[in-house]
Amino acid sequence: MYVAFENISPSARVWVYQTERLLSSDETAFVGQYLQQQIEQWAAHGAPLLGAFQVIQNRFIIVAADEQQNAASGCSIDASGRWFKELTQHLNVNFFDRSIAYFKGDTIETVEMLKIRGLVTSGEITPETPIVNTLVATVAEFQEKWTLPAGDSWMARYFKQLV
Repeated sequence: MYVAFENISPSARVWVYQTERLLSSDETAFVGQYLQQQIEQWAAHGAPLLGAFQVIQNRFIIVAADEQQNAASGCSIDASGRWFKELTQHLNVNFFDRSIAYFKGDTIETVEMLKIRGLVTSGEITPETPIVNTLVATVAEFQEKWTLPAGDSWMARYFKQLV
């Protein structure tokens, strides 16, 4: 059962998908229509799941399941992964990008994990640099901590090494 993202419980579980590039407005519209159809039919062991999604900055897709009604099962979580594999094939864009997203002014830049240390050392990424927190686990956490200063995130260890 699909609900608008703003109507799902703050305790709903979330999964974050990140694209390797910005989606066009047509691609974003297609993703929205596709996900709404899939979430309408989403179930765990035959029990309907209450779900929602949100596309952020044409680059990040947040999928949420309200587990107060029915818990998501391994099979239902796998099903949501298949949605993004199908979208990857249809749109020729990777929805499983694991690079780190950070803000450089108003622009979102991405960097491979192995290159973070160099950007920290060069001062490109500082403890104050906002990063996208793709590790959020619930809607409430997403709403409160979607962006964090790099120094307040898992990246803090890189700044400690500089001292």
